[in-house]
Amino acid sequence: MSTEFDQSTEIRFTIDKSQIGQRLDIFLAQVDEALSRSHVKCVIEEGDVLVNGIIPKVSQRLKEGDIIVLTQRPPQEATALPQNIPLDIVYEDAAIIVINKPAGMVVHPAPGNYENTLVNALLFHCHDLSGIGGVLRPGIVHRLDKDTSGLIVAAKSDDAHRHLSAQFEKHEVQKKYLALVWGNTKDNQGEIVKPVGRHTIDRKKMSTTTKRGKEAITFWKVIERYGVATLLEVEIKTGRTHQIRVHLSDLRYPIIGDAVYGSATNRMQNIANSVFKAQIKAFNRQALHAAYLSFIHPLNGKRVEFNADMPQDMADLCAQLRANVNSKMVDSASPVGGGK
Repeated sequence: MSTEFDQSTEIRFTIDKSQIGQRLDIFLAQVDEALSRSHVKCVIEEGDVLVNGIIPKVSQRLKEGDIIVLTQRPPQEATALPQNIPLDIVYEDAAIIVINKPAGMVVHPAPGNYENTLVNALLFHCHDLSGIGGVLRPGIVHRLDKDTSGLIVAAKSDDAHRHLSAQFEKHEVQKKYLALVWGNTKDNQGEIVKPVGRHTIDRKKMSTTTKRGKEAITFWKVIERYGVATLLEVEIKTGRTHQIRVHLSDLRYPIIGDAVYGSATNRMQNIANSVFKAQIKAFNRQALHAAYLSFIHPLNGKRVEFNADMPQDMADLCAQLRANVNSKMVDSASPVGGGK
């Protein structure tokens, strides 16, 4: 078979008795000569393989009568090109570079978005990024969502890349975030332990209810309360896709501005001030910032720590929320009737 198509194509397979018990990734690599097992894993994780209508595990064992649908997409012959994009460099040496990524910047190129990414900017600035991530993800060992701001480290050598990747794999990297969430949390701190995996229907979303989830642990504590909202410090012990956003949404304290995992409609009903309500509506990204990053330096073996202040848009929103609380306190303290 070939994957060279002008448009996406679906291929269906029905498992017979001779194929019972085979691993899904091995089966697909055998039936499509263009797919290696490593490529199969990526295809499955991207949601382009369904078994009986559900996104499967890579290692799933096949049963007689299983219906497999493989979506083959047009080949993308693209490489990341250097672009002169300003970077907020927190730290840099021969092995690593730590960036304070702005909200709105995609980390690495992907179909439909090959320009103006962090990788494009790094290629212009560094000239010597690790090649382990491939032509579209050189130097990238972890990522932040497009609309999440804050600290991210990239590797400038293959040795540094392997060293950092091992730390992320073993959950030895410390990551703390600032999250502005809807609601007034009942407790001052808490722990969320729920597996996170690809949504069984919407492949662009993650979920805690999927049977294919991976262990995910999130700690949170209150920094400041605003009545209708709360500022949290969040520390993750695992780095699953959308982990913080999914976990806080499950806790019924979704992140302000998160159009995927949190709706603001009901929350807005509790805000009487129309100007203040408009200010919150104007905040058009999830209020999430990677504020702290710590890991063992690949060269000297010492733990290093980096901090990034809350970005101006989040600081302004916190100030607006704080002012709203203070205005309510003043109103409630005013004498009835306004007499002297």
